[in-house]
Amino acid sequence: MGEDFFLNVDCKLLDSGKITIGDHVFIAPNVCIITEEHAMDVKQRLEELEYARPVTIGDNVWICAGALILPGVTIGANSIIGAGSVVTKDIPENSLAVGNPCNVSRNISQK
Repeated sequence: MGEDFFLNVDCKLLDSGKITIGDHVFIAPNVCIITEEHAMDVKQRLEELEYARPVTIGDNVWICAGALILPGVTIGANSIIGAGSVVTKDIPENSLAVGNPCNVSRNISQK
């Protein structure tokens, strides 16, 4: 975790895999960051196999209330993830991203 990191109440960080959080990151209530996955193949799942993929959150990111960050995702610096979003893929820097599944709504770069 970087400097000036804020984690609000009722958040869950499931960190069998590495979670990297940059500087000046704000995480609102009820956010869940997950690194664990189960196999898609039913035989492997019945063997209770599990694996993990890292999650990386860049500097100056704001993750709004109730967002769900799934395994293997990178959220670029200066981005905002909207409330209730389900982040299933990487989000580029300077993005406002919202929805289920979460998609970039617009660029929010500073001028």
